[in-house]
Parts: sequence; structure tokens; C-alpha cells
Amino acid sequence: LIATGLLGVYLTTMPGYWGILFVWALFGVTCDMMNWPVLLKSVSRLGNSEQQGRLFGFFETGRGIVDTVVAFSALAVFTWFGSGLLGFKAGIWFYSLIVIAVGIIIFFVLNDKEEAPSVEVKKEDGASQNTSMTSVLKDKTIWLIAFNVFFVYAVYCGLTFFIPFLKNIYLLPVALVGAYGIINQYCLKMIGGPIGGMISDKILKSPSKYLCYTFIISTAALVLLIMLPHESMPVYLGMACTLGFGAIVFTQRAVFFAPIGEAKIAENKTGAAMALGSFIGYAPAMFCFSLYGYILDLNPGIIGYKIVFGIMACFAFCGAVVSVMLVKRISQRKKEMLAAEA
Repeated sequence: LIATGLLGVYLTTMPGYWGILFVWALFGVTCDMMNWPVLLKSVSRLGNSEQQGRLFGFFETGRGIVDTVVAFSALAVFTWFGSGLLGFKAGIWFYSLIVIAVGIIIFFVLNDKEEAPSVEVKKEDGASQNTSMTSVLKDKTIWLIAFNVFFVYAVYCGLTFFIPFLKNIYLLPVALVGAYGIINQYCLKMIGGPIGGMISDKILKSPSKYLCYTFIISTAALVLLIMLPHESMPVYLGMACTLGFGAIVFTQRAVFFAPIGEAKIAENKTGAAMALGSFIGYAPAMFCFSLYGYILDLNPGIIGYKIVFGIMACFAFCGAVVSVMLVKRISQRKKEMLAAEA
């Protein structure tokens, strides 16, 4: 976090094109490679395997609240300093100083002491750490979890195009565009997190089963979106349909890393598993936005959006297939663990 903040401070000097590319490449290292997997592992360790859905659900809600507060605060700083270059620099300073401050606070406050295991266990853990990534790459369960995340995120990327869809097809008034964007990006995240977590833990008692059922619902919902007569539907009904689908996806996002705890992945492999899951899971961000945008450019109008919805439905269907395999794999894994303990 401190390194990320210092990179932000460097950005305030307004470096050239290559300097900005260099900083963004380092952001990938400090944020995505070093910080994010550790953060996910820390959330997972806050509870047992039966609490993972709720933990990640409320974590997603917390992210939504913090995102909202920080974003509006940065906007206030930007406006206060004139909404020009000075305001832009002030906004970067604001973000950078917050990240540095949080990093310093965590360094002094976070308790990283664990219960003292026996010396023999420590030695075994130390030896196993050398092969943790190798064993993670050989673990089919982790690969299934990673591709579960992949398909959720591939569908999630399509939510961005709901605003132009409503604007171009339903002629959504400009006054409603901002309101819809806030609800779609912030409110659904804050509400969807706890709902997804509670359903997966309390009702289904399995985040992987929750993902399976919601993938099936998402596939059906997207097929319905393709078939609806959008040109003759009221704008508020179109908003309700897209927001309803978005709510499902945000509940999935809230719990898509929870199966790592549900599968009882070994403690010394959790960090590597989170890293692999993040690397594969967030890969759609590298091509889905461009893919969907390219399709819309080639096929203007309702036809283009129906093709995009069709591709999203294919991703959701593939996610359902993978999640069925994951549910069976986790069930088999638990049986093997019980047999080994007997």
C-alpha cells in the first residue's frame, strides 16, 4: 500500500507517456500481485469454512461503502482546487496520501502473530512453502475455483454496457443516467454482498452451490433479455430488468472466492491459490470490454446488444458447468478428508 501511494505521488509530477506506463505496470505489481491475494487470504482467515460466504459478502459491502466515500471525497477535493490541472493533481495527492496512511496504520495495528505450533509443524510448513505454488498448479479444485471467478467476471464486464443500452435503445433521460450509474455501481455492490453471503452460508451452506444456481439463473435471465421487445417496453421496466440482473451478478462477485475456504485449501497454499484465482479470474478485464465494444461497433442498434447478451449468456452457461464440477469436487474432497481422519 505504501509503495502504491508513493507511485501515486510520482504521478503528481505529470511524467511523460512512458513514465505513466511504467507507473501503471508497477501498480499491477503492488496492487494486483502483492496486495490483493494477501487481502483475500486475510479475509478468508477471519472465519471457518462455514462462514466464508458471509465474510466475503460483507467484505464486498465494505468495499462498496469505502469506494463511495473516497470517490465523493476525491471529487470534493478536485472541485475545491478548481476542477483543472491543479484539481487533478490534488485528487491524485488525496488518493496517494490515503493509501500511504492506511499502509502505515496496518503496519502498526495488524496483528500477524499466530498461535505457536510445535517446532516440527513449523519445519514441515517451511519445507512445504517451497512447493506450494507447484501443488496449487496441480490442484484441480483451485483451477475450477479460478475459472468460476473468470466466468463471473466475464459476465460482470457486460454490466458496463447496460447504461449505453438503456440510453440508446430505451432513450434513457440524461437525468436518470447518473442515478442509474450510482445504483448499478455502488448500491448493488453494498446490498448484493450481504445477500449473497447470507444465502450461500445460511440457506445453501455452500458458496459453490450458490454460484451454480445463480449461474443458471443468469443464463435464463440473459436469454430472456434477448427475447424481450425492448423497443416497445417502458424505460423503467428496462431499468428494473437490467438492475435485477446486475444484483444477481454482484451477489456472485461477493462470494466467488469463498469456495477456497469451503474446499478447505491448506493454510500454506491459500495465498498462492488466491493469486492464481485472481490472475485467471480477472483476465476477462483484458479482453471482454474490447470484445463487447467491438461487437457493438460492428452491429449498431438492438442487434449488437443482443449479440453481447448472447455472449454473456454463453459465459454464464460455462460458469454453470464449471460450478457443477466444483460442487462435486468439493464434496469428494470433504469425503476424502473425513476418510483420512477416521
